[in-house]
Amino acid sequence: MSVKTTQKMAKAALWTAGFCTVAVLSLVIGYVMFEGIPHVNWQFLTMKPKKMGSEGGIFPIIVSTIYFTALTLAIATPIGVGAAIYLTEYTREGKITKIIRFGTEALAGIPSIVFGLFGFAFFVIALEPITRGWSLLSGALTGATMILPTLIRTSEEAIKTVPVSYREGSLALGATKWQTICRVVLPSALPGIVTGVILSIGRVVGETAALMLTLGGSMRMPGSIFDSARTMSMHLYLVALEVGTKPALDKAFATATVLILTIFIINTTANWLMKHFIS
Repeated sequence: MSVKTTQKMAKAALWTAGFCTVAVLSLVIGYVMFEGIPHVNWQFLTMKPKKMGSEGGIFPIIVSTIYFTALTLAIATPIGVGAAIYLTEYTREGKITKIIRFGTEALAGIPSIVFGLFGFAFFVIALEPITRGWSLLSGALTGATMILPTLIRTSEEAIKTVPVSYREGSLALGATKWQTICRVVLPSALPGIVTGVILSIGRVVGETAALMLTLGGSMRMPGSIFDSARTMSMHLYLVALEVGTKPALDKAFATATVLILTIFIINTTANWLMKHFIS
């Protein structure tokens, strides 16, 4: 077999793999949107859920999802980026670095239900005087532990891509190491860090099992971070499986459609901000 034939076969295989990936994505999203869009209207977006979610809307659920995601990122992002800065700027390859990286990789491989069990035992029960049991705070703390590996690894790789000459030039001009990190390294690595944040949003918004043990699942509008709540992914799961009627299934598809559109809007907005204000 000639080299040209091999290259053509490899190219065809790669094109086929890419096409299959897009086709599967289009099939899943297309089916959900086809079933859900007819049931998405203004009343659905602004009303409260009724009869365990089989009737009414999802307005408190949307607000709870936004609160939960923002609180989770507020907890996890400083820790994740700080750990990445420590690994890339303040340590050399050694035992401590290897232990931290091994811990990060191990944390990424833990099933979400294990995070939920830990969150229930520690955040909901052990820290009940602080978190008030099942609450947005307990769910956010659990979600933060889940997305830390993603934030650390993506931030670490983004910081590594910053040329060494940037650091050397800043230090040569008299800046301290911390000033160099804050004013040179982090701004240059910001697009990669934001990408990690976007991936983390997708992970935490789509989570269900861990949050059922820590977030509580209340359909009421949360008044504070100490109130119980439920996200859109939790809502569509509970409505589809626990209620089980045709109207409830329609509401689940409508919720899934809103969830897909929300993630799409978040990703599009983040990419637009990176292109216009960061690049």
